[in-house]
Amino acid sequence: MEIGAPPSPGDVRPSSPPRRHRPGARGLALLVGAALVLLAAPAAAAPLQAAQPADTLDLVLRNGRILDGQGNPWFRGDVGITGDRITAVGQLAGHPARRTVELDGLYLSPGFIDTHSHAGEGLSTSAGSTAQPLLAQGITTVFVNPDGGGPSDLGAQRNRYTSQGIGVNVAQLVPHGSIRGAVLGMADRAPTPAEMDRMRALVRTGMEGGAWGMSSGPFYAPGSFSDTRELVELAKVVAEFGGAYQSHIRDESDYTVGLMAAVEEVVTVAEEAGIPGVVTHVKALGPPVWGYSLPIVRRIEAARAAGVEVYADQYPYIASATGLGAALLPRWAEAGGRDSLNARLDDAETRARIREAVVENLARRGGADRIQFRRFEQDAAIEGRMLADVAAQRQLSAPDAALELLRAGSPSIVSFNMDERDVRLLMAQAWTMTASDGDLPEWGAGVPHPRSYGTFARKLRTYVVEQEVLGLEAAIRTMTGLPASVYRMPDRGLIRPGMVA
Repeated sequence: MEIGAPPSPGDVRPSSPPRRHRPGARGLALLVGAALVLLAAPAAAAPLQAAQPADTLDLVLRNGRILDGQGNPWFRGDVGITGDRITAVGQLAGHPARRTVELDGLYLSPGFIDTHSHAGEGLSTSAGSTAQPLLAQGITTVFVNPDGGGPSDLGAQRNRYTSQGIGVNVAQLVPHGSIRGAVLGMADRAPTPAEMDRMRALVRTGMEGGAWGMSSGPFYAPGSFSDTRELVELAKVVAEFGGAYQSHIRDESDYTVGLMAAVEEVVTVAEEAGIPGVVTHVKALGPPVWGYSLPIVRRIEAARAAGVEVYADQYPYIASATGLGAALLPRWAEAGGRDSLNARLDDAETRARIREAVVENLARRGGADRIQFRRFEQDAAIEGRMLADVAAQRQLSAPDAALELLRAGSPSIVSFNMDERDVRLLMAQAWTMTASDGDLPEWGAGVPHPRSYGTFARKLRTYVVEQEVLGLEAAIRTMTGLPASVYRMPDRGLIRPGMVA
């Protein structure tokens, strides 16, 4: 196994790590490649640790500055590996090894864990299966099916990965929105008792099949048609298996319930279901809520002080990415699916109501000159351009141009809607993990968000080296030991004997 090199497509080994009080097996979708990351380092000094193995080691990584993943100061030492496990950490000079790699001048870190990744679909393709943009960032494990989206049949998803081989480990989440869609479609109503039982059964099947928790996206339809009680009841099923709850919260601005009420919903689910709750890609989206990072911090700190296990994850950018419809349309307009939306747009009175909401939502996003198109299958010429420019070219107002585009298809966008001060404050919290929210875009298709390629490197360069928001050890912890702890991954995220290498 070459350190830092992607595996061959055939190097696929299912993994079933130990589990917490649960009847089904939970594991990574597969275990491939190296789980250690090398980083360039300046000179320094630190204390030593020692652990001497009894047998010849397969590999020794010698004289590294070891970042153990727990946030401890780095220490100089060696790491010994036998098979796919770390078997020794300390001073291994003179110990027999089949291979030795000198690390002089480099930090050694656990492999990075991306807790919110849209790479799931791309990994199932031949072009994306090697996961090169992920490996280039040091990512060795991704959590897929975020925001309540992705396939509801996790077994079929896993089989696609194991049949062809992929370049990173995959941890699956049960997607609430997809499960709701499978039972209720795009209906804007509460489930009947029978429908609720069917959703519970689907969540249980997913957890029995190896999922590490449930994701939700009550900002998006059809997840937006759920209420908090529905989420709590399904999270209780997740709790039976020791899983976690991750949510793209119901409102990151002041669209509907408001940012703070949406954070409160995650606290409620975590508390009532008795599981870890994660406010995923935490942010204060748009001018109306800039500065709300402090109330978010205070609320999560208060919940944790009261014994509720709440966390967040975050990407290090001031621009988000989503669909134009998700950003601008009122959710009631999406009920019933695309045909129903188009029928509403064809009705003059209903279209006027939708347009009013689009005007308000554009203001929440900071205006049409903050929305950039990144992919649109129906008209690739607009990719990379701002909504304000496209509207001017078409001699339309921005709301009317947006509705025209939505009538034709589903443009995806990048939205420049965050304040740097909020990003920094949320990043500095001990309970905030690192996540990309990135995907594996097809080469030459659209204008991808840079987070798909640079999230982890940007956080280290911009916020550790340049702005000093975090120290290096603390930043590495947000990428390794902390997510492994939150999601109860017993053999990932740390450099110590017994961990996966």
